[in-house]
Amino acid sequence: MDSYSSTTSPGFGALGDASGGKPVDRDQLMDAVKQQIAIANAQELLQKMSDKCFAKCVSRPGSALDNSEQKCIAMCMDRYMDSWNLVSRAYANRLQREQGK
Repeated sequence: MDSYSSTTSPGFGALGDASGGKPVDRDQLMDAVKQQIAIANAQELLQKMSDKCFAKCVSRPGSALDNSEQKCIAMCMDRYMDSWNLVSRAYANRLQREQGK
């Protein structure tokens, strides 16, 4: 039996669900953790993108954005996402190469 099989945590009895039902297998647990990490990464991406684009595009915060600020923010967010995707693909490719060695 591995260490995951006997692990308990608050609200989860022996890796069971929160209601104390049947145990969750290791693959389900790993999938849930991966999903939570993906959500956290997406939230961080949106927060950083918002902060950087707002700082770059909005010089005088007011009750509404003018047209130039809206266009700047849209273009900034597009560029930020394109860059994020490029770096993510390069990183994934590197990980695949490293795992193949």
